[in-house]
Amino acid sequence: MARSRVDKRPQAIRDLADSDDLAFRFLEAAEASFRVLTATPAMGVARKYRDPRLEGVRMWRIAGFANYLDFYRTTGRGVEIIRVIHGSRDIEELFGRVN
Repeated sequence: MARSRVDKRPQAIRDLADSDDLAFRFLEAAEASFRVLTATPAMGVARKYRDPRLEGVRMWRIAGFANYLDFYRTTGRGVEIIRVIHGSRDIEELFGRVN
């Protein structure tokens, strides 16, 4: 059986690197959440956006860091991490969420 993989979009990598309160524990928690998503990609909350390029995007909280949200979508190879952002950000503004 082929192993699922995690692909991170450039903005998701910047989101992880740019956070002032990032610590080794956060990075490990984020990577652990990504591994969980590769095993069970449908567990995140399905979201709808105005932008058709965001079709299929789901949201999942980083374990141990409930205020950090992982936005991802499933791919043929596993999951693609689109953004990792703090929940206090204006998510609807960032993604143009419909509902």
